[in-house]
Amino acid sequence: MGLISFMQHAFGLPQKPAPRIIVLGLDAAGKTTMLYQIKLGKVIETIPTIGMNVESLESKRLSFTAWDVGGRTKIRALWRHYFKGAEGLIFVVDCNDRDRIGDACHELEMVLSDDMDDMKEAVLLVFANKQDLPNAMTASEVTSELGLHGLQHRQWHVQPSCATSGKGLSEGIDWLSSALMRKQAGYLEDDEANGLNEQLAQTSSLKALGSRSLMSAKFLTSLL
Repeated sequence: MGLISFMQHAFGLPQKPAPRIIVLGLDAAGKTTMLYQIKLGKVIETIPTIGMNVESLESKRLSFTAWDVGGRTKIRALWRHYFKGAEGLIFVVDCNDRDRIGDACHELEMVLSDDMDDMKEAVLLVFANKQDLPNAMTASEVTSELGLHGLQHRQWHVQPSCATSGKGLSEGIDWLSSALMRKQAGYLEDDEANGLNEQLAQTSSLKALGSRSLMSAKFLTSLL
């Protein structure tokens, strides 16, 4: 149980639904292997994902639901149907597959494009996966190839990883948890600001009403 979930449970606070995270990437990037390495702490035998896998994941501070969607070419057209309500995106890149990094960039650009309203505020974690292979691109190369420095108004991070050994996964999930918590804190601040503005508006209205009442009383007194 994450820290926020624990405090909500311990103090009887209303619990918000676990943040919804979408896990995407080209086929054979290692998405499902990564998902279950995070979930179970071990490698399990996987087959290419045709539909999706849904798992609850926990970090030290936050619990969330991860939707791992298949990455084959024909399935990518269906990705958008899973975006509604997503607060974060994990995009997994096979760093050893240099021939398809352009395809990965294209698909990520499509997901983050202005046409995808449901993903406009999603935080982005890129796992630069398969770092154990000798021809693997570095995190810096992946950042450049995906054009991430051009992203504006979005939290993002590239984490070197190896799904089979688990290296880098916990660091990535910790960053994701922190990013989601910052995002939630921002919403709370906005709500508090809106509430304060509403209170100020009500106070101003009451003062104006009081002033009008006082003026009316003075006018009536002058007539007597």
